[in-house]
Amino acid sequence: MNYYQDITLLPDADITLGFIWQKVYQQIHLALVENKIAENQSAVAVGFPKYINPQGQDQRKDFPLGNKLRLFAQTEEALQQLKIESWLSRLTDYCHIKSIQPVPDNIEAYVCFKRKHFKSNLLKEAKRRAKYKNETQEEALQHFQHYQKECKLPYINMSSLSMQKRNSKASRQYKLFISRETGDNLLHGEFNCFGLSKAEKTATIPWF
Repeated sequence: MNYYQDITLLPDADITLGFIWQKVYQQIHLALVENKIAENQSAVAVGFPKYINPQGQDQRKDFPLGNKLRLFAQTEEALQQLKIESWLSRLTDYCHIKSIQPVPDNIEAYVCFKRKHFKSNLLKEAKRRAKYKNETQEEALQHFQHYQKECKLPYINMSSLSMQKRNSKASRQYKLFISRETGDNLLHGEFNCFGLSKAEKTATIPWF
């Protein structure tokens, strides 16, 4: 990844940072889908420079993704083609978009941001397993006891694009959980249309 573009989120007394993340990232996702290079594959990656590790020593009470989002691409043209200013035109009061810049030469670390899935409704999962495995509900719940009901990873509230396409009045809401892994090496993999590394083809981005 040779070029990047920063987007700073600007909350105020009435609009929370979490709400702005939801609106901004929904538009980022739409832009990546519109400009995908293959099925669920994006040439543009997304980074979170102020990501807070939920398990580490850098915990604080701020929104865990911070207030900055960073777009990455191999070429300047790829970021220009995205035209992110147009996608965020209705949110200009709540985000500041900087110009495209080359990635610094002195990169010493790389990170991998991935989407994580969690079973949040354990009772529903247990009922399904009990019926399939012919177990009691108590026995089925024991199978899921190692899952946490509430994940500690940072997440963004999202709306399902497929539901929006059907003009549904009740778009499905879900949480996009995001994990961060750090390393010393650049890994060439693939990014999905959330701008995150695909699980099966791990890709890293510069960390600075």
